[in-house]
Amino acid sequence: MTSMTVFRYELQDLRRSRWLLGYLLCLFLLTEALLRFSGGGPRAVLSLMNVVLGVVPLVSIVFGTMYLYGSRSFIQLLLAQPVGRGELFAGLYAGLALPLAVGFLLAVGLPFLWDGGGDGALAGPLAMVLDAGTLLTLVFTALAVLVSLLVNDRAKGLGLAILIWVVVTALYDALIVLVATTFSDYPLELPLLGLTLLNPIDIARVSMLLRLDTAALMGYTGAVFERFFGSFVGIGVSAGAVLLWWVGPLAVAQRRFCRKDF
Repeated sequence: MTSMTVFRYELQDLRRSRWLLGYLLCLFLLTEALLRFSGGGPRAVLSLMNVVLGVVPLVSIVFGTMYLYGSRSFIQLLLAQPVGRGELFAGLYAGLALPLAVGFLLAVGLPFLWDGGGDGALAGPLAMVLDAGTLLTLVFTALAVLVSLLVNDRAKGLGLAILIWVVVTALYDALIVLVATTFSDYPLELPLLGLTLLNPIDIARVSMLLRLDTAALMGYTGAVFERFFGSFVGIGVSAGAVLLWWVGPLAVAQRRFCRKDF
């Protein structure tokens, strides 16, 4: 048994999941509604940005956590077979993360292809939204795997997953606002850049806002962000930060999986 065998089984299992199908259907209908009723493609992309930053991480970490708790018996069965734990872990993660990521791309991309395919101005902003949603799916699915391996109790694990989402989507931004208002008399551009790079959702938000040419709404700080994230160095640093958010939890989760007594 190889990672590909586990991956194919995961695909077959997820294809029957009503939660996953419901999530993708809601994304598809929401994107279609935004395109039809928001008054234009650019407005639809801007509205869709909030969905990508909020709903996609929430569904990825909650659905991933609950799915892995429900797969404990299946994992124990596979561990009794002649299969390496590393291969099993790779198959489990790929079988969970890739369907979520590909489903997101199809659910959001197809309505734009049908309704806004002729608008070349939407190509760049839409690509940024799709890239951000895909990366956030991979990151928060990795966090879901880590949570399910660190916490044995299902209810506590689900609570921790939701807490992580609340911290990175709401509390962290509140902390940044508190720092900005408390130390408003000091030059905060570099500290704010550093704080932004510590949160994958903030990186995605700033990158999408800059791609949508809305940096002017952030004032002088927006100009600083535009200079940094618009440069090759800024792009490389932000990409590396997101990569660490993805690879870091995944590496810790794999190490835990290889040592865990199921």
